[in-house]
Parts: sequence; structure tokens; C-alpha cells
Amino acid sequence: MQQKAVLGLADVNRILDAAQAEAEAQGWNVAIAVVDDGGHPLALRRLDDCAPMGSYIATEKARSAALGRKETQVFEEMINNGRNAFLSAPVLQGTMTGGVPVMVDGQVVGAVGVSGVKPDQDAQTAKAGVAAIG
Repeated sequence: MQQKAVLGLADVNRILDAAQAEAEAQGWNVAIAVVDDGGHPLALRRLDDCAPMGSYIATEKARSAALGRKETQVFEEMINNGRNAFLSAPVLQGTMTGGVPVMVDGQVVGAVGVSGVKPDQDAQTAKAGVAAIG
């Protein structure tokens, strides 16, 4: 029987805390979402002064990274390089940089999405969260 790791509450809290610490160290007001491998929300944290829309966008980035099994930057680059049909892909609405899958033993167990600052800064914050359990 195959076994697969999952994100537990302690993992989710470590991800959120590490991502928040990175954002605060940089002075960034962001929203941080964590989802399971099916894109279902596990947690959301919106820092003070982050626009309410950031919560929605962060969640969609996380969901897209989990379902697509890769960083959302890959999807954004596909679209920017002319693959416009990908904009109509069902379910994947968070195709902007800032979604990062969480890998354990080579398998996606969830994802982190961040929104609120520049794309590379969103990704930096998400990766800091992922690194907390890596």
C-alpha cells in the first residue's frame, strides 16, 4: 500500500508563521493561503493593511499551484509567451506568480499562495513558508 504525507495543523502553522516572518522582515503587507493537495483551503492569514482582494488572489494562487503541481510562475510565463488559451483553463484562476507547491518525498501535499506585493516578492514569501517544513 502506498502512503502519502499530508499537511497537518502544525505544518500549516509553521508555513504561515515563516511566510509572515519573511513578509514582515521585508515590510510587505500580504495575504498568505495554504491549501491541501486538492486545492482545498486549510488556512488563510491576511496581514494588516493588505487589500481584501489579496485573500482571494492568494487562495487562487495556492489552489492553482496544488492542482497544477508546479509553481504558478510557470503558468504566467506560458501565458506571457503566447499560450493565451491557457487563460480559459477551468479551475486554474491563480495563474500569476506567487503560488508554490509543498513537496514531501517527491509528492505534492499542498501549496502556498501569497498576494499583495510584486510577483517575485509574493513568490519569495511563499517559498519562505514552504521552506519551514522542507
